[in-house]
Amino acid sequence: MLFNIFMLIAGLGALVWSADKFVYGAAAFARNLGLPPMLIGLTIVAMGSSAPEMFVAATASIEGMTDTAIGNVLGSNVANITLILGITALLGAISVSSQTLLREIPLMLGATMIAGYFLHDGFLTRIEGFMLMGLFFILMGYLIWHGLTNKNHDPLEVEADDEIPKGVPTYKAVLWLVVGIILLPLSADWMVQGAVGIAKAYHLSDLVIGLTIIAIGTSLPELAACVAGVLKKEDDLAIGNIVGSNLFNILAVLALPGIIAPGEVDAAASTRDFYMVLATSSALAVLILLSGRVRQLKPWHGVVLLCTFVAYQAVLFLA
Repeated sequence: MLFNIFMLIAGLGALVWSADKFVYGAAAFARNLGLPPMLIGLTIVAMGSSAPEMFVAATASIEGMTDTAIGNVLGSNVANITLILGITALLGAISVSSQTLLREIPLMLGATMIAGYFLHDGFLTRIEGFMLMGLFFILMGYLIWHGLTNKNHDPLEVEADDEIPKGVPTYKAVLWLVVGIILLPLSADWMVQGAVGIAKAYHLSDLVIGLTIIAIGTSLPELAACVAGVLKKEDDLAIGNIVGSNLFNILAVLALPGIIAPGEVDAAASTRDFYMVLATSSALAVLILLSGRVRQLKPWHGVVLLCTFVAYQAVLFLA
């Protein structure tokens, strides 16, 4: 048991560290190539924040733990909104002024509904996995096109530019990129092995371990990014990290168990847990898109979100 806890903690630590170095190297390399900051922020940085979920989902799927992979996606999306934004909002009101974000939030909702349609019959097929991955590449194409052609000033662009590493030699950027690529799958395997051992010891299902311990662990990079963003008064970037991560999780990460290990899905994932993802995503959209001219997440919203997270975790463990 102690060994499993050690594997989980060591894997989580290495996963978070290697994901950070992967994003650092990739973003610095992209800047050196002359790519626009907005493009780097919307694609490389956003995708990098979902790297832990991607590698954990791939590892779990290869080992036949499809429910763990799916639980990681659903649990991470819930944790990103309720736990991460809840904690972040407590630090002060988070304002949203980026038009890019106002377009991405409906995309996140649409992707969530598509995923729910694929899961509602209790199966995730390989065709559905490829369809999700296809939608992910279409999304990436749209973001690249938007980043290259949009000439309008957007607050998100300024904030993204401030966060992308400057003056990093190309060889150093490539070195960190390679280190991240090597360590991400190794640390994901350690984390999954440790979580599986703990789940068996406490008789937890593969789904619950994915929804709880693994989901919270893989959401830690988003927590660090959001807190840092709000402290630096980069509110749009903080919200953008969450929206981008959730969008990529639903399309790219959920596609992996479908492609690698298609088959039956735990009934609770396609009902209780998906509805929770849809409800929290819709709540975020309502709070931001329908809050009038001053679009803000306020501290009392943070309290409600955190209470929702605690209640959901209690339901999972009691069930």
